[in-house]
Amino acid sequence: MDLKSLYKKDPALKLMGIKLISADAGHSKMTMEVLDTMQNAYGICHGGFIYTLADSAFAYACNSYDFDAVAQGCTIDYVRPGKTGNILTAVALERTLTGRTGLYDITVTNEKQEIIAHFRGKSFRI
Repeated sequence: MDLKSLYKKDPALKLMGIKLISADAGHSKMTMEVLDTMQNAYGICHGGFIYTLADSAFAYACNSYDFDAVAQGCTIDYVRPGKTGNILTAVALERTLTGRTGLYDITVTNEKQEIIAHFRGKSFRI
């Protein structure tokens, strides 16, 4: 399935306002504006929204070939908070692709290019 078709069939991304900017073999770029409704009790962007943005960029990077891949494992480290009005950008880069598994690093930044989070995903080709 091509990535534009995949994006059209993903209502969760549209609900959260996540936009696919680019995707090509082993990498992708997606953005999301942090809305008031994405705040946690501390008045900052809930980590789950940041995770979803990073995970989505990971998904588009590892599905950028002519095979389907799913997450085998993921970790995230939050560096600084996202705030209402921030435009967050997740850039996914493939580090290795061997056999049926891949390793991807995703960096989430705000519009000032400050790092918000580091995400690492392991993919498995199905």
